[in-house]
Amino acid sequence: MQNKGLIRLFAILFGLVSIYQLSYTFITSKLEKDAETYAVSQISEAEEDYVAKREALEASYLDSISDNTVLGFTSYEDAKTKELNKGLDLKGGINVTLQISVKDILKGLANNTKNPVFNKALADADEASTNSDDTYLELFFEAFDKIKGDTKLASPDIFANKGLSDEVNFQMTDDEVKPIIRRKIDESIVSAFEVLRERIDGFGVTQPNIQREGNSGRILVELPGARDIARAQELLSSTAQLEFWETYPQSNQSIGNFLVNANERLKEILEPETSEDEASKPESEIDSLLSDVSQDSLDMTQEANPILGKLLPANPGSHAIARAMVSDTAELGAYLRMPEIKRLLPNDIQFTRFLWERPAKDSEVADLYALKSNREGTPRISGDVVSDAQDTFDQFNKPAVSMTMNTRGAKEWEELTGDAYNNQTGIAIVLDNKVYTAPGVSSGPISGGRSEITGTFTVNETKDIANVLRAGKLPASADIIQSEVVGPSLGQEAIDSGFMSFIIAMVFVLVWMIFYYGRAGVFADIALVFNILLIFGVLTSLGAVLTLPGIAGIVLTIGMSVDANVLIFERIKEELARGKGKAQAIADGFGNALSSILDANITTGLTAIILFIFGSGPIKGFATTLMIGIVTSLFTAIFVTRLMIEAYTSKKGRRLDFSTGITRNLFTNLHINFLSKRKIAYIVSGILLAVSTFSLLTNGLNQGVDFIGGRSYQIRFEKAVSPSEIASELNTVFGSGTNVKTFGDANQIKVTTPYKVDEEGVEVDTEIQNMLYTTLQKYLPDGTSFDDFTVGASEKSIGILQSVKVGPTIADDIKKNAFLAIIGSLAVVFLYILLRFRKWQFSLGAVVAVFHDVMIVLGIFSLTGDIMPFNMEIDQAFIAAILTVIGYSLNDTVVVFDRIREITGLKGFQGGENINLALNSTLSRTLNTSLTTLIVLLAIFIFGGESLRGFMFAMIVGVIVGTYSSVFIATPVMFDSLKKKIAAATEA
Repeated sequence: MQNKGLIRLFAILFGLVSIYQLSYTFITSKLEKDAETYAVSQISEAEEDYVAKREALEASYLDSISDNTVLGFTSYEDAKTKELNKGLDLKGGINVTLQISVKDILKGLANNTKNPVFNKALADADEASTNSDDTYLELFFEAFDKIKGDTKLASPDIFANKGLSDEVNFQMTDDEVKPIIRRKIDESIVSAFEVLRERIDGFGVTQPNIQREGNSGRILVELPGARDIARAQELLSSTAQLEFWETYPQSNQSIGNFLVNANERLKEILEPETSEDEASKPESEIDSLLSDVSQDSLDMTQEANPILGKLLPANPGSHAIARAMVSDTAELGAYLRMPEIKRLLPNDIQFTRFLWERPAKDSEVADLYALKSNREGTPRISGDVVSDAQDTFDQFNKPAVSMTMNTRGAKEWEELTGDAYNNQTGIAIVLDNKVYTAPGVSSGPISGGRSEITGTFTVNETKDIANVLRAGKLPASADIIQSEVVGPSLGQEAIDSGFMSFIIAMVFVLVWMIFYYGRAGVFADIALVFNILLIFGVLTSLGAVLTLPGIAGIVLTIGMSVDANVLIFERIKEELARGKGKAQAIADGFGNALSSILDANITTGLTAIILFIFGSGPIKGFATTLMIGIVTSLFTAIFVTRLMIEAYTSKKGRRLDFSTGITRNLFTNLHINFLSKRKIAYIVSGILLAVSTFSLLTNGLNQGVDFIGGRSYQIRFEKAVSPSEIASELNTVFGSGTNVKTFGDANQIKVTTPYKVDEEGVEVDTEIQNMLYTTLQKYLPDGTSFDDFTVGASEKSIGILQSVKVGPTIADDIKKNAFLAIIGSLAVVFLYILLRFRKWQFSLGAVVAVFHDVMIVLGIFSLTGDIMPFNMEIDQAFIAAILTVIGYSLNDTVVVFDRIREITGLKGFQGGENINLALNSTLSRTLNTSLTTLIVLLAIFIFGGESLRGFMFAMIVGVIVGTYSSVFIATPVMFDSLKKKIAAATEA
């Protein structure tokens, strides 16, 4: 081998750099462990809210040592930015995909126009977006063009308004306006991206990830390690619409008259409905629950007076008009927003806006405010006048938010406070349609533009409010259309299970190589360990994220990287058997195996690249480690192993056998006539394909939420539970379609429900979790609160450990990308094999074999999906498994084809005799690689955690079927399609 010195130097440097990169991870892990130990020693579990206190103390400890020098070359703060990034499934946290509402941006650009054509086009675009891959903006343009008539986008009441007057004028055509609107939409999405990034920077998690997804208006946000999930969700989806309004006083007679009239009108509206309900339902669920409880006069009053019966007098001195139980606020708010009720407002208050206060945590009542509004519904002052905001403490030392306004805001603030002082009213400070505080003004107009938001806040809440106000408001609503929340305890379990599968797979492969190849196997093992070091080093240096599927990718790389060494060692054994000298046999073995190694790894690499392009989240992690593993495996097998073997054999008297006494004669002198058995193989495969197809057409596949949308929850209990019993109860609550399955142990279930899948918002997520908690409370230990049940900060092992939400729109996109990934990988590999082997018959054989393998894997999942004791849902992980099966099957097939091409190139086809010779000569390699890969997959399947079992099962089936198809399907199909040419060549 030439340039040995250069390769040796490069390998040493590569290894040292990897060790250096990984050192940061070891440093941060040790310091964080020290911080955790310190926090535990200072705060006992007996203290209230001990988890949050410990986290705060850990953060304080780490902050105090962040600049201290460690080992003379780094600090904790520096090391933290360079450590190996752990993904959501290993660290816990939240991953969301936000959809910025292009509809809201369009309405804003059109100044909230009432133009019927514009609004009809928006409605049509809404409907079309549920079944189209086009962007919302293009759907809007398409809908507008269909119905516009004489209306133009540049109409004065659409886009040729005051706000866009510098860019859009009345004379412009629609084609001239469209590029401007596209640019404005893109600028708004970029603005949203920057606002979210500013908010995330102030949230306090390390290694956050935020990125745009093309031009779709989607923004992916990942916050590994985030513990306060509700806080994170609120921060990401809040539009931060800050407004200042003047309130009406409690004494306003018109407000009182309106509430009385509204109450009477509502009784008339609700009375027919009540009578009809009573006729059809002799006893409602509520009646049944209250059958043993005597109703007092208050209950009767509430029933007779739907508004006045639920409103309570406001506290004297406050600027609220009334109070109500928090549980009644949604219903009362809906009543007050009804058009029939709003029409009852007297002329002097006809534009009044009613808003509830943001109640304190655990508060049972909330204040109702009446705000002075106008025909357009615009506030006196909006949040865009705020130039700075800081979390602080008020005069009573309670958390508050201090704001500074710009020059315009200061002037408007002085006018508003003057009016409030003169009218003896309050100023409601409203954030996202909730009144945070409504102070009065006791000393005249306030100049200077300084104001303060007070209320029942925690320190974290004031930090978030100030952070949001500084970053600015989102230009449109941001709906969470996909989310994954993983509790910290589940993340630690994933690390433990991933590490266990890693160690077991590694030990088996190391022992097997020594057992099969003797001392040569030792050199392969050293190269393999070095390969693992390089993979982790490259992952760290690239800033890539390690996920649980990523660990699976590394463990799989262990099995597959052995393949290159197996190919080399088998070729060296062949060269030695031909009587060549030791040095020449080694050189020729490495040289002759190179073609097969490259072809096999390139085809696997192509599928990994396609998986990376079309996959998302953890699946990208799997593809990343697979791609890195392929490159490092090639380097260590081809160069590092050869360096060690040549260094060992260069000294006289040293003997190196590439086998042991047990394995020396295994698979030698085989003369199996594989081609003669192809008809039997066709019949067996035909039956398997027919059964698979029939099952797919009748049973179908159990599609996960990735493909159909919905929410899924992994829930653990203290004791074993009955999934069928829970399914029955949850279907009563959520309606039909809710699926409950045992997930791993008998005390753990996975709940999947399509309930309110079309509705977005944190409130909906909380509502569903509340319904789950209420229904499942009897299965939980006594004293388990709602906060204990949901995914939270504690290292708990009871309750919701993981939740996933996928909206129907993004589910369609995931399904489409999965289909494109499979078709794309088949097309790319067909073309590669065609270019490499110069005969379409080879490509045909490979693609038929891959199609055969995929159909059988799908068929087995369809047939056994309901009976297997582990999750068999078809999701993104399953697609990753299918693509890996494609890669593995092709890897195997290409190695066989390479040997066929080599032997037939030298000796001709001989009517297929030399094809059999080629198959026999690769049998040792085929079985060796398949066995090691299978054992590795079984290790992950058994020890790698429940979430990976379905994924691994698909790959285990794929490896078995792929090994069979490379010999009994790919080669016979190639042979039969070439038969005429072979016969003609033989006759000639």
